[in-house]
Amino acid sequence: MRGSDELLSQSGVTVMAPAAPHHADNNNQDSAAKKVKLEQNVGKPSRVIHIRNIPNETTEAEIIQLGLPFGRVTNVLVLKGKNQAFLEMAEEISAVAMVAYFGGCVAQLRGRAVYVQFSNHKELKTDQTHSNASASAQAALQAAQVISNSAGAALVAGAGAALQPANGGTEIQGGPNTVLRVIIEHMLYPIVLDVLYSIFQRYGKVLKIVTFTKNNSFQALIQYPDTVSAQTAKTALDGQNIYNGCCTLRIDYSKMTCLNVKYNNDKSRDYTNPTLPSGDGDAHQLLTSGGVLAPPFLGLGSGLASPYGVSVGGVGLPAFGALTLTPASPALRALAAPPLPLATVLLVSNLNEEMVTPDALFTLFGVYGDVQRVKILYNKKDSALIQMAEPHQAHLALTHMDKLRVFGKAMRVMLSKHQTVQLPKEGQPDAGLTRDYSQSPLHRFKKPGSKNYQNIYPPSATLHLSNIPATVSEEDIKEAFTKRGFTIKAFKFFPKDRKMALVQLPSIDDAVAALIKMHNYQLSESNHLRVSFSKSSI
Repeated sequence: MRGSDELLSQSGVTVMAPAAPHHADNNNQDSAAKKVKLEQNVGKPSRVIHIRNIPNETTEAEIIQLGLPFGRVTNVLVLKGKNQAFLEMAEEISAVAMVAYFGGCVAQLRGRAVYVQFSNHKELKTDQTHSNASASAQAALQAAQVISNSAGAALVAGAGAALQPANGGTEIQGGPNTVLRVIIEHMLYPIVLDVLYSIFQRYGKVLKIVTFTKNNSFQALIQYPDTVSAQTAKTALDGQNIYNGCCTLRIDYSKMTCLNVKYNNDKSRDYTNPTLPSGDGDAHQLLTSGGVLAPPFLGLGSGLASPYGVSVGGVGLPAFGALTLTPASPALRALAAPPLPLATVLLVSNLNEEMVTPDALFTLFGVYGDVQRVKILYNKKDSALIQMAEPHQAHLALTHMDKLRVFGKAMRVMLSKHQTVQLPKEGQPDAGLTRDYSQSPLHRFKKPGSKNYQNIYPPSATLHLSNIPATVSEEDIKEAFTKRGFTIKAFKFFPKDRKMALVQLPSIDDAVAALIKMHNYQLSESNHLRVSFSKSSI
């Protein structure tokens, strides 16, 4: 597990010092808190930072997170009863940089403004009754140590160079850039510029954003005014998922020092110059590449703002929901709940009732999610209800298959008002039109965060075949397709893996029919063919 993940996920185990009157740092502590031994150094910069107005639930990890971008943290003390905390940095220059930085912008914890100043004391010493002896503080400090070590001394020097006058006349060199390059992997949902802004502005003032597609991946450049904000954002967000199990942020530093934004539109934005023209920005084209949900979900920014009011690890995104990060599922930590209605049932109409069956619909819709139940309507057999396992699977199926030609007719797909597909009651006529597939072994996405999500593509004339045994030849596979009435235009085994192949059919209509008939086709005693749509052609 990454150190920053652990640091951000501490919660609920903080040991706080009791509170009552004492004079230090305007903090009223009681006699128990007097066990904190502070060597006074009044009126001068100090390694010890005093933080006021913290929320009641604040953990040591969150206090450490405030100081981490500026250098190594060596001790922490949270005084819950008086909403105050102390943070000790390894070097005075780090503390000076931190106080200088938060003198120019407001520090926030859990959405509340907190105040950062030097302590009157040179060193923070706590005995065994205080928080540096607690499990949560120790874990947080250890996580901070991991991050500090990986960031290196250049980060501290960079923070000092950005925020501190030259030390003894010697200019401090090094440190990360102010422009972050963000690559979004496993992008099942479109990510619009406003979503990126909502996430990254929590870690500092975002000046400019430019989005673009490169090497078939959605990327963004995000510019901050200083290196500390950029480092804080990178530390907190690199490797996190915007939505559960997908849209993973991969963040590094751009070589660019300043973004040149010409237009304010869906692709780029200069927040320092709102008068720029809109140009020809077209988010629709940007967001509809293979495997990504297209509109009607372009309005993500506003949809995220109110329903999901849980912060990430307490320090990040009050406007975004979060799942709990556990050791068993480190990749499934999400910055936001998907901005979609919770419908899992689809209404499908204009089917070819002479050819369509529950099994055919199960196989076809199973390309985009795990189908739980299918009901072909008894009195309207060109229509069906299909229940998916998850809302986003229903939306993937809707996006990719509405108006798809299936058995010669353009199928229509829409969200249903039904919450579930009801099984027929005993004695009720059904004629085998309702099937329950909840226990089917053919589900493609049973595992959370399944790699199959990375290989979801729109219907195409080229099919991807897998699970091919070594004993089966190209001719065997072609013959299997031909016997079922399909014409093969081209065939190619994967050069490095003969268990997989591509097969090209004359049209998308033919490929859809072939997928329905050939998926789970028995190739040998223990191998069944797996078929899905491919992004490639032969």
